[in-house]
Amino acid sequence: MLDFVSNPLLDLLRRRRPGYSLEAPFYTSPEIFEADLEVIFGRHWIFVGVEPDVPEPGDVMVVDVGRNSVAIVRDDDGAVRAFHNVCRHRGARLVHEEKTTVGNLVCRYHSWTYDLNGALIHAEHMGDGFDRSCHGLKPVHLRSLEGLLFICLADEPPADFDEMARVMAPYIAPHNVRDTKIAYQHDLIEPGNWKLTMENNRECYHCNANHPELTVPLFAYGFGFAPEELDDTERANATRYACMLTDKHGEWEAMGLPSREQEHLDDMVTGYRTERLPLDGEGESHTLDTKAACRKLLGSLDNAKIGGLHFWTQPNSWHHFMGDHIVTFSVLPLDAERSLLRTKWLVHKDAVEGVDYDLDNLISVWMATNAQDSELVGFCQQGARTAAYEPGPYSPHTEMLVEKFANWYVKRMRAHADPRTAE
Repeated sequence: MLDFVSNPLLDLLRRRRPGYSLEAPFYTSPEIFEADLEVIFGRHWIFVGVEPDVPEPGDVMVVDVGRNSVAIVRDDDGAVRAFHNVCRHRGARLVHEEKTTVGNLVCRYHSWTYDLNGALIHAEHMGDGFDRSCHGLKPVHLRSLEGLLFICLADEPPADFDEMARVMAPYIAPHNVRDTKIAYQHDLIEPGNWKLTMENNRECYHCNANHPELTVPLFAYGFGFAPEELDDTERANATRYACMLTDKHGEWEAMGLPSREQEHLDDMVTGYRTERLPLDGEGESHTLDTKAACRKLLGSLDNAKIGGLHFWTQPNSWHHFMGDHIVTFSVLPLDAERSLLRTKWLVHKDAVEGVDYDLDNLISVWMATNAQDSELVGFCQQGARTAAYEPGPYSPHTEMLVEKFANWYVKRMRAHADPRTAE
């Protein structure tokens, strides 16, 4: 347990200047990184994957969060469970592959064997007085939000997940995550602190100059702008976009697709944001021609032109739901200056590669965008290491959601460092 009172972290948190980026140690200090692991990733709901990661009974997925390893298992009754990936005998790692299929969970060291409910069912040579029921796998809190999997390592997880789920379930349900398969997964190690990766995601100030692929399907006016800097043509285009957004929200909601903005990025412990936004061009998907990448639409949808639903969660995920496919992103910290960005592309479980979708077309926009963002995050990390770095001002027009991420982070850290500041 970190001693926040004697740690300079508390002073840094107290003097954080609203509307400005964080001080350099938040991005470079190994001690603050350890605090992030303990407080943010150890006590909050973390997005780790999707139910199609473990589609059948016996399927296992391992996710490492800092030094903690978690095994996510689908049991024989079809329920998804999570356990610490640690044998209860002498602490050996239990499952070594990222994904595997098992009948039972068997420790390679001394063959202690657990069923898919986590119960210890076999342990040789332990004597007559040994009680197997006291040595089952340690459970980890797990929640599925319409097929999106979140874990919490704390003994008592934040209770407001239920409120987020109540609001978000109707938005996500039409896309039927549970009835999809993972067409592709890409793991990218970004050369920056996890907060820099998240900050970069929470704004599109940088998009026009850096993301030629992403700005094909996305409208520039959907991510903030300074009205006083627009010329007459740009102002007219911005007005048309605002009218189109209102019209599309009404149209989609009449189809049974909740679309209007819900924003709780820094006023809930389990912060989140969602909104369905129109897409440019053909308006069907995040592809270079803006047309659907997969011919087989998700769930019972019969129209690909339903925009792109985005869903962000604090502290580590963002998602895009289209009519034809879904893209999920999770950020997992590796050390103070490196992060793992894990991206998954989901299509209908019956879609056939090469028949219903071309894989390169499906993934090209976000593969390019992720690589570009990784380079930008690296630039910021390099700057944070220098003596010249100091917190810079966020744009009030295009970086307001970065400020909400930073504000959420500081509030959550202070709530644990100084309980008097907790909401």
